[in-house]
Amino acid sequence: MTSQPQLPERSLLPRGARVFVAGHRGLAGSAIARALTDEGHEVLTRTRDQLDLRDADRTRAWLTAVRPDAVVLAAARVGGILANDRMPVPFLEDNLLIQLSVVAGAHTAGVNRLLFLGSSCIYPRLAPQPIPEEALLTGPLEPTNEAYAVAKIAGITQIRAYRRQFGRSYIAAMPTNLYGPGDSFDPETSHVLPALVRRFHEACEAGRDEVVLWGTGRPRREFLHSSDLARACVTLLAAHDGDTPVNVGSGTDLTIADLAATVARVTGFEGRISWDTSKPDGTPRKLLDTARLRALGFAPRVPLAEGIADTYRWWLASEARDGA
Repeated sequence: MTSQPQLPERSLLPRGARVFVAGHRGLAGSAIARALTDEGHEVLTRTRDQLDLRDADRTRAWLTAVRPDAVVLAAARVGGILANDRMPVPFLEDNLLIQLSVVAGAHTAGVNRLLFLGSSCIYPRLAPQPIPEEALLTGPLEPTNEAYAVAKIAGITQIRAYRRQFGRSYIAAMPTNLYGPGDSFDPETSHVLPALVRRFHEACEAGRDEVVLWGTGRPRREFLHSSDLARACVTLLAAHDGDTPVNVGSGTDLTIADLAATVARVTGFEGRISWDTSKPDGTPRKLLDTARLRALGFAPRVPLAEGIADTYRWWLASEARDGA
């Protein structure tokens, strides 16, 4: 049975805290930065040109000079099944370097509060459903994203090590599949939802009557809007302090076929959807057990169809700006 966290008597993130959000330009990081600002905190940021987080010496020096009250480690090399499968080396090495650099740098700078953003791909390919946090390291990983998953598992281990050896209040959150404004729509590296949005949009633009998608459409996936993730992260920073990573998800899933049908409706595609079964499906099902997070008072707010429409509008506006 999953043990439930105890709510602290006071917030673990002081009012008006100075929080360094590593990866503030990404999907997760940008949403977390907005949520922290809305809560009255001061968000500190660095662009990649200003600070390469893989550079441990420069990262440590900057954190020591700035000394934030807390750090959110949302920076990572991310991508969909195609990118993970074709480029495992950067997905492993870049993420390991970023994690080692930021966490060790925060400790050296005397930062006692840190939230590490992992991924639900840390869990075994055939984990029990919904997946409890205790399923970590109980079975083989999904081969197509093994390198990325191993890097994230290393990050969890690093967080636990700093807690045990130095008493640091470092915590980890494991988000499900995220989407929302700020997502990547790159056809080579995007995750499944923005990839589908782009495919159906382009089919509409070209007047095609068929869209062919990878796999069988049978795998089940869970999706969470980035604004809901951000709210969950603020909740965890304020109320959670334990060495068990906390799952962050919506609590519901659907088949990829149903997801594709929803995206088709949102984008206005009225043709047929076909499936290339020679391509991999990935993990059969991935639904997170979010009991720990719900016990802290969190519940998602953005329905999937509404969130997809929101994301689609953002991307169209972004494309229009870039083409202007």
